[in-house]
Amino acid sequence: MSPRLASQNKYSVLYGQNKMDSDDSTEREVRRTLKPLREVWLNIGLEKVDTHEGVSVKALLDSGATGLFMSKKLAERQGFKLEKLNKPIKVRNVDGSNNKGGSITHEVEVNLFYRGHVERVRMDVCELGKTEVILGMPWLAAHKLGDGGSKNDQVSPLVWAVT
Repeated sequence: MSPRLASQNKYSVLYGQNKMDSDDSTEREVRRTLKPLREVWLNIGLEKVDTHEGVSVKALLDSGATGLFMSKKLAERQGFKLEKLNKPIKVRNVDGSNNKGGSITHEVEVNLFYRGHVERVRMDVCELGKTEVILGMPWLAAHKLGDGGSKNDQVSPLVWAVT
């Protein structure tokens, strides 16, 4: 069982709604890596936006994942408020095969805490096996993690915590 976070009510949300505008006629699919070559784990906090109850979890950084994901088990165990998607999202593994967990039908909105940084994010809820949270390319790109970085890029302080 994951340890609880102390409630933090004094913070500003760094980003507004991250929900993707999607045309219901367009099929959306996500990919996740089967076995990453090198695993990078972060200790993060996730907080419910309605009650401000939080939990500490280990999150896998996965540059092969095309989204942010929370395991169904974690969402149910901790009582996160699930929001049903208008249209299910097909989940494919990196090799193109269908993921055995099936389509994503729900998402959850949470406040994500990492080393003094807080932001509101939406995570797709799906079967992740033993992994509780995956932070994929959208999160990595937002924090300029994993790009080569030019001299003119503003690099997030999160880079220094991970590298």
